[in-house]
Amino acid sequence: MQEEYSITLTQFIEKMNLKNHNPEIDTDKILITDPDINRPALQLDGFFQHFDNTRIQICGNVEHAYIADMHTREENIEIFDKLFSYGIPCLVFCRDIEPYDFIIETGSKHGIPVLTSSATTSSFVHETVRYLHEELAPRISLHAVLVDVFGEGVLIMGDSGIGKSEAALELIKRGHRLVADDVVEIKKISDEQLIGQSPAITRHFIELRGIGIIDVKTMFGVECVKISQQVDLVIKLEEWDKDANYDRLGLSDSHIEILGTKIVSHSIPIRPGRNLAIIVESAAVNHRQKKMGYNAAQEMYNRVTKGIQNKQ
Repeated sequence: MQEEYSITLTQFIEKMNLKNHNPEIDTDKILITDPDINRPALQLDGFFQHFDNTRIQICGNVEHAYIADMHTREENIEIFDKLFSYGIPCLVFCRDIEPYDFIIETGSKHGIPVLTSSATTSSFVHETVRYLHEELAPRISLHAVLVDVFGEGVLIMGDSGIGKSEAALELIKRGHRLVADDVVEIKKISDEQLIGQSPAITRHFIELRGIGIIDVKTMFGVECVKISQQVDLVIKLEEWDKDANYDRLGLSDSHIEILGTKIVSHSIPIRPGRNLAIIVESAAVNHRQKKMGYNAAQEMYNRVTKGIQNKQ
């Protein structure tokens, strides 16, 4: 069973810079669990079948004009009394629209805050959906290192002590950016997008065995760290096994599944003398080339095939 995440209405109000017309209501106790929103339309005409009451309700000029022109005050009070009785998280009016007094009073009666925003309705809806999908996204914590290499988010995985942090440190010295060391929190923002970041307590720190904890931001500068990064590629470090069959060409990609999303993955054998930083850089650049439509392995295969055909 997937864990359900939530934020308080107080967090949402502070993030979106909203005005609360019902300050007597404790917004810390109201939880938002649904990342989607609803603009009440049929509900304003009294139709509540299939109404999703877990969503934030947002009104703009159209809804405000409809409230004013289509019903009497008594009918509107009855409709909003029913709307608030469903226990919605809140009702937001955009464009600095002042809610009618009976709406605020009905909100107080049911313990539902009525809020206002200065943003346009479309931009407020867009930013709300983006923010809630990020905050309420499914997530997982992995023992790994996440670095930004040439704009590609590379998640370095492997057994404890295999050299993940050392590889990250060398990448940082080569001008790349650290996102997280040791523990990476990954959120599934969409079906194809995973965002990784560090827990606040270990942010910007790297643990090096034999040395201890170092502060990357202090030691190398603020340009060498990053708060979050999309995960584009996984590098799995493993002990060299002479009997293992490692990929030599790369004609087809292997994948690893994280939160139901498939990410391209490479297994890199570790042995003395291998420069992990250069290997990770090469993997990141090669991955970017493939996304841009060029596959070096396929190009070589085509050349070999063409050469054989010419000889025949």
